[in-house]
Amino acid sequence: MSLGAHLVELRRRLMICAAALVVTMIVAFFVTDPIIDFITAPVEAIADRHPEVIVGLTFSSVTAPFDLRMRMAFSIGIFLAAPIWLWQIWAYIMPGLTRKEIKYTIGFVAAAIPLFFAGCYVGSLVVPHVIELMAEFTPEGANNLYEGKLYFDFILKLMLVVGVSFVLPVFLVALNLSGVMTGRAILKGWRVAVLIASVFAALATPAADVVSMLLLAGILVVLFFAAAGLSMLFDRRKKQQMAAEGLLPDADA
Repeated sequence: MSLGAHLVELRRRLMICAAALVVTMIVAFFVTDPIIDFITAPVEAIADRHPEVIVGLTFSSVTAPFDLRMRMAFSIGIFLAAPIWLWQIWAYIMPGLTRKEIKYTIGFVAAAIPLFFAGCYVGSLVVPHVIELMAEFTPEGANNLYEGKLYFDFILKLMLVVGVSFVLPVFLVALNLSGVMTGRAILKGWRVAVLIASVFAALATPAADVVSMLLLAGILVVLFFAAAGLSMLFDRRKKQQMAAEGLLPDADA
């Protein structure tokens, strides 16, 4: 295909992605009430535990409630439309890949997507504890009034950060398959990996919520060792294949 044909194809696929996003946003806009009930559950728990404190969401402008629902619809729409825009991206780049690259890409995507959503789920479990624990530091006589937009952004960003952290082991395996790092080299960095996982878990969760911190750090460490073990398995298979083809140097020479 010529450059112009590539651009026309790209525009067509972008239009399909945009149309899918608009449709899913419209659908998501009408189901924002259950999502609002879910994310405000920690606020209601704080209000029940501290009836003397005014707790709730606030909106600083006339259009702020509508803006919040639009933000939620956009975020949910991206997730709902994921099968469509992921397929469009794949269909656009697939003709330029070799059969081996296609095989690896399918494997990476098949591993990364479940891990990302698993991370988002773990993040959704951590978020209520973070909000409730942070509310305990409210000075006496003060109220907990959360700006709706900032409150939703905090929850979304925390869930995305945890979700992305779950996908990082997939990139380690990708580096191994591309020949950048061996499985043994990845495993040798386990001390640094444990330290990074602990620091990340400490930053993503409140300092006083030890259970959530240990849970998140433990999952990240397990994923790291799983990536290292899988990389060492790939290295072993590669070495056996090279030995069978006579590509390894003779140890007796």
